[in-house]
Amino acid sequence: MKSSKKLPFSDELAERKGDHIALAQRARTLSGEIDTRFNYEPLFFSHPQESDTWKTKFLGFELDYPLWISSMTGGTNHAKNINENLARLCGEFHLGMGLGSCRSLLTDCSRLNEFAVKKYMGSSPLYANIGIAQVEELLANNSESLLHEMVKMVEADGLIIHINPLQEWFQPEGDRFKVSPLETLKRFLEKFEYPVVVKEVGQGMGPRSLRALLELPIAGIELGAFGGTNFTLLENLRGTNDPNREGFILVGHTALEMVEVLNALPTRNKEIIISGGIKTMLDGYELKSKLKTNSVIGMASAFLAPALKDYETLRNYFLSQREALLTAKSLLELRGEA
Repeated sequence: MKSSKKLPFSDELAERKGDHIALAQRARTLSGEIDTRFNYEPLFFSHPQESDTWKTKFLGFELDYPLWISSMTGGTNHAKNINENLARLCGEFHLGMGLGSCRSLLTDCSRLNEFAVKKYMGSSPLYANIGIAQVEELLANNSESLLHEMVKMVEADGLIIHINPLQEWFQPEGDRFKVSPLETLKRFLEKFEYPVVVKEVGQGMGPRSLRALLELPIAGIELGAFGGTNFTLLENLRGTNDPNREGFILVGHTALEMVEVLNALPTRNKEIIISGGIKTMLDGYELKSKLKTNSVIGMASAFLAPALKDYETLRNYFLSQREALLTAKSLLELRGEA
């Protein structure tokens, strides 16, 4: 391990050159390993500065960066700390955020402190979150006003509805839909006054579902594509373990596939959160660059580990992500797009 003590420049230079010699063989790459998604344009680049932003209008808000912290948690002992750290980050850097499922608040306010993070968000958008099964049940009981109250309770700017039939089927305690999610959405949207975003939870959605959503009076779609956290797999790991069901875990659509489908459809001013399998900012930058309609990059699990620790850890993690995104924006162009 190297010493952190500052060396005189001549010694520092000599040490660096020594590193270059020692690591030269290990640093070789093969032509077949090249990332063929981008043109590399070094002549037009300047390193990101601390004050640099990528201003983005999304869901009626101005964000400093096209980044959205996707729905993660609620109703657990760690949720308050996680959500507060994430909300503080959104407030400081003007990002958007979706809460984890707020289902528990429909009948019990005792866990409100886990979701009541709007005070940290400043002028950044915060969306509540509920499952389509709960929407179906509330409509059947003429109790949809509880959802209106829930949104007001957490001071949310809108509502995310997650569509998760496979997760519910795999979940031992899962709900069973009596009508299709599309029919439930149509009925609900006739009565709901807030902006609504519809998302999947790790399988993505096919062309028919995307086309149907684009025809609804919703504000946007979150892809929740295959390739990231897969809640069907998660439920199977919890104990379903039915070999007749396991094949369903691997069905779905990647974010790239969904972007290509959306590009071929009239998006009718719907805005898109690109999420699911976004492992790096290069992935997010590629997909945002490809998608023709207004979009932001949604990430969830990548922020979870640092958010569990403390705010400074989360903030430093975000700064590294921010720098990577701004570097990609300045340095790279999609091949065939220049």
